[in-house]
Amino acid sequence: MKIRGDRECTVCGHRWSYYDTGSVECPDCGSLKSVGVDDRKEHTASPVTLELTAVRDRIEDDPLRVLVEDAADACRSYVRKQGFIDAGDLQPLGDTYLAAVELVHAATAVGRQMRTSDDEEYYVLDLLRGADDGERPGPSIVPDSMRDARGLAYATAVEEYSTDLRTYLDENPDETARGVLSRIREHRKRVDALDGDVSLADAEALVGAAQALGYYLAEGDETALAQAHHHLDTLDPGT
Repeated sequence: MKIRGDRECTVCGHRWSYYDTGSVECPDCGSLKSVGVDDRKEHTASPVTLELTAVRDRIEDDPLRVLVEDAADACRSYVRKQGFIDAGDLQPLGDTYLAAVELVHAATAVGRQMRTSDDEEYYVLDLLRGADDGERPGPSIVPDSMRDARGLAYATAVEEYSTDLRTYLDENPDETARGVLSRIREHRKRVDALDGDVSLADAEALVGAAQALGYYLAEGDETALAQAHHHLDTLDPGT
């Protein structure tokens, strides 16, 4: 939505940026009475961070299912508040966001199982150790039993990012980019329809296409646009 991010308190006169605080409450006097003093800008982002240290500190003490569910709760809160347009500027689809969504889906997969294999436990703990630092397990770490979870997670992340890409394109029209976004949408729908049952390479290519398109729109880099096409071409049989 479009908002006036620079605020002035009508009680004490203090000025602050909603973009920085995510709140209309005056940080000086606590009043909720303020007015915008700048032009309206599209804004979906929030000043939110992912923090999993408290969960990691319990790795030696708590069962894996308890750890991953608590971590997933923190990730859900982070993802729910996250957005990709900051005061009109498009932000990237980052690895922290991707890892957070993946951890949510991994927790769901673990919760359905009677027991967790050593490979599955290693993968989930690897996610837990690095998610808030933007570190994702490489494809070689992902057990085949968790491949669907990663596929669905990345499809979900790409869908959320695509929503903000469409919003951004409404304000910054680019028909070439819209065409690429349409191709991304079709592949994302395919992954959803298959319940994430795609190769790890296809899941990475879908994410790579969305990331490259975002970089092209934010920076005007034609090389990034070509990269987006390349990622999609690897998903298109016969192209």
